[in-house]
Amino acid sequence: MGFPEGEISLLIVDNPEIHQLNLEYLGRDRPTNVISFAMQEGEGEGVQPQLLGDVVISAERAADDARDAGIPFEHELVFLLLHGLLHLLGYDHERGTQAQAEKMEAKERELFSLVRQEFLDEQGYKAVN
Repeated sequence: MGFPEGEISLLIVDNPEIHQLNLEYLGRDRPTNVISFAMQEGEGEGVQPQLLGDVVISAERAADDARDAGIPFEHELVFLLLHGLLHLLGYDHERGTQAQAEKMEAKERELFSLVRQEFLDEQGYKAVN
């Protein structure tokens, strides 16, 4: 991914807290599932090259989304972390082109598949497709 060693901070919050962050920093008056704050763009770019940024996840929203999708809560948390990490690495599905959004979605699927397989291997399970 171009960052052999990097640091992120991960904050897991409730809906009211992510709602406040979403409003304050992005001007969106609603809770969301994940927000990323990149440290490698803007004024501080390059000051600490190993520090990629912050990922904030709403556990409440993740639980609701997991339940609605019929998937384990832990899978949703991992997916949101990967999604946030990709934003920190410069991927963007909102402000870019359709091709950029598709590239990000493909990378999400690829990474989630790798993480899921590694977890299954560690637990001694085989993936069932």
